[in-house]
Amino acid sequence: MDPLLLVGIFIILFAVFTVLKAVRIIPQARARNVERLGRYQRTLKPGLNFVIPYIDRVYPMIDLREQVISFRPQPVITEDNLVVEIDTVLYFQVTDPRAAAYEIANYIQAVEQLTVTTLRNVVGSMDLEKTLTSRDTINSQLRGVLDEATGKWGLRVNRVEIKAIDPPKTIKDAMEKQMRAERDKRAAILNAEGQRQSQILTAEGEKQSRVLRAEGQRTAAILEAEGQSRAIDQVFQAVHRNDPDPKLLAYQYLQVLPQLAQGDGNTFWVIPSEVTSALQGVSKAFTEALPKSAATREHMPESSAAEEEAAKAAEAAAEAVADAQDAESPKGTRQLTQGVREPAAFPDLDKKPTEAER
Repeated sequence: MDPLLLVGIFIILFAVFTVLKAVRIIPQARARNVERLGRYQRTLKPGLNFVIPYIDRVYPMIDLREQVISFRPQPVITEDNLVVEIDTVLYFQVTDPRAAAYEIANYIQAVEQLTVTTLRNVVGSMDLEKTLTSRDTINSQLRGVLDEATGKWGLRVNRVEIKAIDPPKTIKDAMEKQMRAERDKRAAILNAEGQRQSQILTAEGEKQSRVLRAEGQRTAAILEAEGQSRAIDQVFQAVHRNDPDPKLLAYQYLQVLPQLAQGDGNTFWVIPSEVTSALQGVSKAFTEALPKSAATREHMPESSAAEEEAAKAAEAAAEAVADAQDAESPKGTRQLTQGVREPAAFPDLDKKPTEAER
């Protein structure tokens, strides 16, 4: 092969390679630092960029997007001397590619170590219970310290989140027992409150029931008393309006006597001493001649049948009076057995005479 041809091909290839090295295309949200003869020259922006081949040195790309780094769990000692494992997540973003490349050798490792040390300082001033319940406080303190320290590195820490806090197994068991005891306590309190409310409501219901029942009984008693009062008043007014004589009262007195012997358990009955005067009044009423009205004189016959009947009734009443006087006790009462004097022995005084008897 001709040497000149080989030299021409080599020159063409060298020219193509040189042009390719002179052109740099940077993607969006990326950046590359350029050194010229070992000194920082500039930072290539996204898009088409040109550099001097063999003189300018282009460093690897730096990602300008927000990045997420999850650090492995780190042992941290709390204020009450308990070792807990804390797993953190860091959200940061490179804002200055030059500072991120020349101010720190490895900014990711630096951020991790700074996060661990800051976390130990913050959690070391808290006890276990406060550590478990103060994640927002820990996150804000970590973010403030990291943002201030990484500012000169061309980094901006957006968020720091604690992903997990794992206390020792013995502490977990104790916490579970405590939580179970608290739940049992709340359940017992709620049960007692429910029983208390149930008893209160039951007592209130019984109270209202008794009050309503008492009011009903009182109203019924009042109405019954008013009814009896009105009945007595009407009877009293009727009696006084009709102006009864002693004979009628004595007759009513005798009608009540047979009721005293009623009942299977009555073996004797007591006749008050006032019955003597009542019997005497009845006897006198039947022995005396009754006045005859105009209607009576028209319908009664001239025969003496009525007189004989009246005489018999008077004689029976006289015998009852005599028996009562003989049985009179010193206390003013008379006792007659039911077999000696039956209530049926008294004549039926309010029986009206038939047409034949008239």
